[in-house]
Parts: sequence; structure tokens; C-alpha cells
Amino acid sequence: MGLFDKLAGWLGLKKKEVHVLCLGLDNSGKTTIINKLKPSNHGPTLSFTVFDMSGQGRYRNLWEHYYKDCQAIIFVIDSSDKLRMVVAKEELDTLMNHPDLKHRRIPILFFANKMDLRDAVSSVKVSHLLSLEDIKDKPWHICASDAIKGEGLQEGVDWLQGYTEQIYDTFMVSTVSTLIVIQAMLT
Repeated sequence: MGLFDKLAGWLGLKKKEVHVLCLGLDNSGKTTIINKLKPSNHGPTLSFTVFDMSGQGRYRNLWEHYYKDCQAIIFVIDSSDKLRMVVAKEELDTLMNHPDLKHRRIPILFFANKMDLRDAVSSVKVSHLLSLEDIKDKPWHICASDAIKGEGLQEGVDWLQGYTEQIYDTFMVSTVSTLIVIQAMLT
């Protein structure tokens, strides 16, 4: 990326690309959520690139190869699958303790998906079962969702967009301040 590209990005003339990992167990609704969100325009200065990671057990170890470059995570839970809620919690704990993520304040959006199903538990109950209240070092938000109908998805994307824009704005102010200090030192 050239100097003019960086300058255009800092001035808000170019879209900022945010790399988002979409994680969760198999059959939780990750792909459906991503497909529902694809046609959306997420704002004049923000563009999401979402990586849909397989949730099958034999592929979950591949998730960690993407942690270093991600700036946000969407974690999808099948709220009607109470038996595998424990597995989802184990995967979340592994994710939270990974060295590439442990000390980073990246936002995590949780979708308690499949709320339309009769056996679904509420997003509050999902939050409790996953012990989300114990996450103190990362911003997080949970939304009840029905990916097939698209319900609850916009609320989550709005939160994620707002949070990532806030981080980007803070970064831009910090970068501009640093450039001003460097320029003052050189003159």
C-alpha cells in the first residue's frame, strides 16, 4: 500500500477493510448468516471481509491460523442444541486463551441463532451457559437471531460496525497525532 493509499484511508476517503472471522460449531448457521449479510453496505468508510470457518471438529484446529490477522470475531451458537452448548463453550474458552487473541481487545459478536426453533434457549441463557459475563478484557455483544429470516442480524452488524469504527477513529486520531509530533520534531 502506497503513501497516498494510506493518506486516503486516514482521511476517510477510502474504505477501511475489517477482517472478521465467523466461527462456531458445525450446523450453527454461520454460512446462512454470512449469506444474509453479503449484499449489505456497511457504511462509507467500512468494509467487512468475513472468513467462514468450518465448525466440524476435525477442522477447528485450523481456526487459529486466522487469529493473528482478524480484527473482529462473530461466534455463532445454535441456541436449540443444548447438548453441544458445552462443546461451544470449550471452543470459546480455547479461542479466548489462544496467544494470538488473549491480549487483544478485539470485539466479539455472538449470535444466539435458531431462536425460531421450539427448543431454543434465550440469548440471556446462552450468555449464561457460555459464561460470557466472565469476558472482561474484550468488548462483546450477544444477539438473538434467526439467520434464515434475517432476524437479529442487523442489530449485531450495527454493534460490530459501531465498535470497529470507534477503534478505527481512535487509531486515526492517534496516527495523525503521531504524524504531527514527527513533523514538529523535524522542523
